[in-house]
Amino acid sequence: MTPHIPGFDVHDVSLPAGRLRVAAGGAGPPVLLLHGFPQTHLAWRAVAPLLAERFRVVCPDLPGYGASAPAASYAKRTTAATMVALMRELGHERFTVVGHDRGALVAFRAALDHPGAVERVAVLDVIPAVDMWAALHGTAGVFAFHLYLLAHPADLPERMIAADPDTFFGHFLDIWSRRPTATPAEVRAAYLAACRTPEAIHAICEDYRASATVDVEHDAADRQAGRRIGVPVLAMWQDPGDLVLPFDPEEIWSTWASDLRTRVLPGGHFLPEDCPEEVAAALTDLLTS
Repeated sequence: MTPHIPGFDVHDVSLPAGRLRVAAGGAGPPVLLLHGFPQTHLAWRAVAPLLAERFRVVCPDLPGYGASAPAASYAKRTTAATMVALMRELGHERFTVVGHDRGALVAFRAALDHPGAVERVAVLDVIPAVDMWAALHGTAGVFAFHLYLLAHPADLPERMIAADPDTFFGHFLDIWSRRPTATPAEVRAAYLAACRTPEAIHAICEDYRASATVDVEHDAADRQAGRRIGVPVLAMWQDPGDLVLPFDPEEIWSTWASDLRTRVLPGGHFLPEDCPEEVAAALTDLLTS
């Protein structure tokens, strides 16, 4: 059986920027959930139904990921504008945006660029591109080797990954989860199927190339201009345990958010799958505050 989010309808939405595959369910104030690498909207399959008890929940595949069409640009500013256009197409002028990993970079950019549309924002286990690159020096960059590899010019990384995409993408699915049963076999298979085509591999590389170039430029310009997110921001990240992070997430997010709340959760990188109840509870607190 094809994996799905229980109780959610799946359909395609055509926008000027391209076609998006979208799962939506529930009723109430709108919430946009954006997944990360190397996943699809299925990353929210345990969190979304919990939120749908009180909210209208929209879960798209990011451009170039899953069943969504590739984009002309993978700058997070462009993707954020596409997500705002999606929500408006669905009848939601103002909404909360929640993102994990790559989706969190889009959520961050949406909150900065579209303050009239974004009411609240939550970012899961990520920091802005400009801060991430500044933090990765010396051996601290080893754990994030994919950031460097995927950002190389086309088509070297595409050729390398295409030689064995299941092993490459499967590596991250295997090591970034703290709970072995968090991603069932059928969901893992769906993630890998969505990533292994040449078009998907190229889109993912383009996403990471943007984060090593234009996204950094946009972040740096905003920091120099003193731009901050004026709406409530919830930053969540995994408990690093004995690992010493090369950065302090709370310190970094406090430079971007005027109203910052934080949560450290007992999961691996895939927080929506490792600890969905905790994630849903924290998001509900944000949405009802």
